Amino acid sequence: MAENKSYFFCGIGGSGMLPLAMIVAARGDAVSGSDRSRDQGRTPGKFAWLESQGIAFYPQDGSGPKADQILVASAAIEDSVPDIAAANALGLPRMTRADLNAALFNAADSAIGVGGTSGKSTVTGMIGWILESAGRKPTVMNGAVMRNFSGDDRPFASALVGDAAIYVSEVDESDGSIALYRPDVAVVTNISLDHKSLEELHALFADFLLKARVAVVNIDDEESTPFLSLDNHISFGFSEGEDTHIRGSDFEALADGCRFAVHADGTAYRVRLRMPGRHNAANALAAIAATHAAGTTVAQAVEALADFAGLARRYEVLGQAGGVTVIDDFAHNPDKVAATLAAVSELPGRALIFFQPHGYGPLRQMGKELAASFAAGMRPDDKLFVCDPVYFGGTVDRSIGSEALVADIVAGGGDAVHMTTRAACGAAMLDAAKAGDRILILGARDDTLTEFGRELLGKLALSA
Repeated sequence: MAENKSYFFCGIGGSGMLPLAMIVAARGDAVSGSDRSRDQGRTPGKFAWLESQGIAFYPQDGSGPKADQILVASAAIEDSVPDIAAANALGLPRMTRADLNAALFNAADSAIGVGGTSGKSTVTGMIGWILESAGRKPTVMNGAVMRNFSGDDRPFASALVGDAAIYVSEVDESDGSIALYRPDVAVVTNISLDHKSLEELHALFADFLLKARVAVVNIDDEESTPFLSLDNHISFGFSEGEDTHIRGSDFEALADGCRFAVHADGTAYRVRLRMPGRHNAANALAAIAATHAAGTTVAQAVEALADFAGLARRYEVLGQAGGVTVIDDFAHNPDKVAATLAAVSELPGRALIFFQPHGYGPLRQMGKELAASFAAGMRPDDKLFVCDPVYFGGTVDRSIGSEALVADIVAGGGDAVHMTTRAACGAAMLDAAKAGDRILILGARDDTLTEFGRELLGKLALSA
């Protein structure tokens, strides 16, 4: 990529846009942008921090794009959006987030791509932390804030800017853009229904893995079984047998995380994670396998993982008040919900679960499967409160909403209720909460969910 380019990001505050903007800005390119959430006054702290990093902001009214810039915008944004219309009138070249990220990724000497339905961000963060701890100085592009790299001076550390020659990134199959990437090491965490049919997903992931020098495959995942025949694969998982190259065993849930053994190359290691859940142990096995394929020893990976602090909104404990623990989590599709509820069930205590669906489209695509995950994962005393889906405007079909999801959960045996607003759900959870309970905030595509969780925590503290 040529140096000293100027980029205009339309929707710069998005989870995929923000880290990419930070990477290109740190490499010396000029970056400016707009965001509808900023115009609406949402998450002002995030945008103020971005401005402090030298990024110029404009209202999303068409005043931002300038001649000789490159427009970075989602392919789904309509031409009627003022910034898009202005960029088109100026004749600006347009790239999607994935176009730009893939260009950076493919230019690296060693590129590690992480795909899969669930666990991508966590595995990407784990890989980045292992490589950084081993002195490899990676550049990491993630969709979530990596707590090991964040601090007061860098609160939104969803990117790590290191050596351009080693690039770690999660890659997205939902829009097909995974096809743009040419990985040295390709990881597929798991495959389940999300935005595309299983047939489409198998084709996309097969193409991704076949491009790589090393394909890292989950031997425990039934839908990944066809990839175990690839000549370039190494496998990870808890399945016993010589076919599992990086094997976990003896999983134990702990109040503040988990521990397990990992077996590789004839040696056993003890792993201690600060993150709960068997699914996070599986994520760790994936990261160990990927970094081992990239030249890092298993011993280095195990040592680094003991200090891995996790990601924001990935079973993140916001705090405890009055004996009630508030947890913030990104779970939003059937597989992620199942994993989160499984982690909850490993320890005693009732769960009061709030869920905000991440759109009307996803409810149409996977509502039945989502309901089944909730109904199967909730214990008899657990209670679920569901508000209306997140909606930021546009022409999406809103004929199927949360009431249909809740009806299916109840029919499946789960204790669930639909309340139109999340404020109503919050009030109901606070009224029901008692010492020993855990309140979970679940959902995606809405940065204010964390603020909602902190509000509930504050109210619990006042009433304690």
